[in-house]
Amino acid sequence: MGKKSDVILGFDIGGTGLKAALIDLDRGKLATDKQRILTPQPSSPKAVAKAIKEMLKEYSGYKGPIGCGFPSIMRKGVARSAANIEKAWIGTDVEALFEKETGHKFYVANDADVAGLAEMKFGAGKDADGTVIVLTIGTGIGSGTFLDGELFPNTEFGHLLYKDNIYEHHVSNAARKRLDLSWDEWGERFNTYLNHLEKLFSPDLFILGGGASKKMEQYQHKFTIGTKVVAAKFQNDSGVMGAAMYAKSRMKKK
Repeated sequence: MGKKSDVILGFDIGGTGLKAALIDLDRGKLATDKQRILTPQPSSPKAVAKAIKEMLKEYSGYKGPIGCGFPSIMRKGVARSAANIEKAWIGTDVEALFEKETGHKFYVANDADVAGLAEMKFGAGKDADGTVIVLTIGTGIGSGTFLDGELFPNTEFGHLLYKDNIYEHHVSNAARKRLDLSWDEWGERFNTYLNHLEKLFSPDLFILGGGASKKMEQYQHKFTIGTKVVAAKFQNDSGVMGAAMYAKSRMKKK
């Protein structure tokens, strides 16, 4: 009889949507179809916690821990920023809140950091050495930064200052839609952002994930940087996969 697969439930909490799936960590792939609902508006702690509890009805037989990517600087399960969610999250113990609402043990980390974990283990960053920057392009711009495979958490490079605001307000996928930019126009903007990151950090590889990574062939011809740029292997699935991986890594440390 074969070894039972290591399956953990992963959640990806975003400013636009909440996603969840059971993840087969031995094979590095989704074990179930991904469930997705819109993020409650307003995205208060109480409303999001209730939405997660409702989504868990799809996994009534699952009794294990849950990994969760969350759009915030995270320190020991507590949210320290709130760029694309309600400001009420700042100072909230997210792990404790979700555990109280659902009865499940939660392990919560920055959403781009966990997406990066999946890409570095099983995806476009597998076996990559040096400095790798994973950028998730969605409602905002998330960043997961790795040196020789080790995560440097909570970098939030989408919040670097640019003109009168921060970069993610100019180059996120939400900004592209809001300003009705063509892929060429948006690609030129994103190229400016990549050039800035290249000058600051001299990375060996950029991995682009999130919703906009699905259309990379539409804009990559606008990139003029010397650093290699590739699309994330798992695109919008990186978040739920990496969240499950993060839960497993936290459990090992106990």
